[in-house]
Amino acid sequence: MTTVVWFKRDLRVDDHGPLHDAAADDVIPLYVVEPDYWQLPDTSERQWAFMHDSLLDLDATLRDLGAPLIVRHGEVTAVLHRLREATGFTRLVSHEETGNDWTFQRDRAVARWCRQQGIQWREYRQFGVVRGPHNRDHWDHAWRRVMEAPAYPAPSRLTPALTADPRALESLTEPACRDQRPCPGRQRGGMSQGQTLLADFLEQRSRGYEKRISSPVTAWEASSRLSPHIAHGTVSLRRIVQQCRAAAAAPDIAGAHRRSLKAFRSRLHWHCHFIQKLEDEPAIEFQTIHPDLEGLRNPGDWPEALERWREGTTGWPLVDACMRALHHSGWINFRMRAMLMAVASYHLHQHWREPALHLARLFTDYEPGIHYPQAQMQSGLTGINALRIYNPVLQSHKLDPQGRFIRAWVPELADVPNEWLHTPWGLSSTQRSRLGAGAYPTPLIDHEEAARRARAHIKAWRQQHVRRELTDLVLERHGSRATRGRNRQSTSPSKRQSGSGNNGQMDLFQ
Repeated sequence: MTTVVWFKRDLRVDDHGPLHDAAADDVIPLYVVEPDYWQLPDTSERQWAFMHDSLLDLDATLRDLGAPLIVRHGEVTAVLHRLREATGFTRLVSHEETGNDWTFQRDRAVARWCRQQGIQWREYRQFGVVRGPHNRDHWDHAWRRVMEAPAYPAPSRLTPALTADPRALESLTEPACRDQRPCPGRQRGGMSQGQTLLADFLEQRSRGYEKRISSPVTAWEASSRLSPHIAHGTVSLRRIVQQCRAAAAAPDIAGAHRRSLKAFRSRLHWHCHFIQKLEDEPAIEFQTIHPDLEGLRNPGDWPEALERWREGTTGWPLVDACMRALHHSGWINFRMRAMLMAVASYHLHQHWREPALHLARLFTDYEPGIHYPQAQMQSGLTGINALRIYNPVLQSHKLDPQGRFIRAWVPELADVPNEWLHTPWGLSSTQRSRLGAGAYPTPLIDHEEAARRARAHIKAWRQQHVRRELTDLVLERHGSRATRGRNRQSTSPSKRQSGSGNNGQMDLFQ
């Protein structure tokens, strides 16, 4: 029997159920470069670059196992059809994918083709995300069962059904990405990179994780930086959970370090909790989670504000530093991601969709199932979460009091003293000129006034348009069941908020 192992966002050999089970057959390890996907508004060249690194690493490992990675360009069903004619394969295996709508429709097309051709297609669970009807009350237990199950060992040998050019991947032509913004500081992809990061984090960098991940000054080292590897599947989430638990159980580990590892493990749980939202309701990519909040803000309002936010020229130093750092590296810590989205939505009154797409393109760790529910949550569109309107000046004073991060990414303010660095609009024109800050823009609007307007607008909209019965439906479908033991039926929606408080701001992308 010949089996095609279709790699998508699972670019590894360890804990790879489809590859493990296909090893008994003649194998075609397949990756398809899909040109139409890279023209989507939420994809970018930086994401492809990370994937290309990972494909090279995967191919080298598969060659050592005996079966090189076969890479084809085009629409997947057409690629599979040509392979079917050439090899007569009868079985296709892959992981389930909760991606954007485009990949969802592509998978539906593959399912139709398989039925027409009499091909058996088996999909394996990669995360603790449940496909199909399920009881959300039992989701936590289902997640734990998946994460505690034994991982699939990497196969020791593969029998190839096809051969490939030894240097095919090294000369692989990259797809014409719609977004080609350079990303000189991005992380490298690949299994070896991910495994090195994981080991270093568990042994060293996780010390003080809880206290150091909020500030953009310390988060670059304190965070695991595994998020792009999880998003592209170069490291198994189950392996991360299990190795993290094992590290925390070591007899010689300090109590504070153990608590940090536990905190990190909880983020991995919330990773799947948010992906489950998109799995249960794919329309979240395009429509508000709470239907009655659809018209809260209109697309196209205040285009100048959107453009300045995109380019990191809002006039609020921490906001601009975060956006510019993200342009350069493809990564920023979660709290700053939340602030960027909140500022766009509340202070600049932007419709959530365009800011969400811009951030998706910038993230090398873009994960649709996390990104779209989080973008809406930070924009106040779920109806079940507490509003979080970040004060960009208070956040600046709290998270970067000495201005190290701001000065690194906003060089126009490099010589501004600390007393004015967080509010440079308070300088006179003479002072700005003398300090070299004349080119830095003044804010589009007073941030405190903008926050007041946003609160008043949301309050009025909710009173006039938001129906209690729809809020209850949203909560039932998407709400966290973290408050176990409570009688949820007797608690009002305003008190039963999914992910409110600390849980709602967890560092899911770390």
